[in-house]
Amino acid sequence: MLLIIAVLLLALLLGGLGFASHVLWWIAVVVLVVWVLGFVLRSAETGGRPRGRWYRW
Repeated sequence: MLLIIAVLLLALLLGGLGFASHVLWWIAVVVLVVWVLGFVLRSAETGGRPRGRWYRW
């Protein structure tokens, strides 16, 4: 009985981690797209001059 509970808990844990990592990948893709769009749109808006940067590098 203990072995069945351990296997079920392991399956639940691995399934949860897989779902969480899948969601985190989608969040990372969305953040990357927003960053690239902000970089491209800001550089096109200022005419090539580094005047109003939206990041603090």
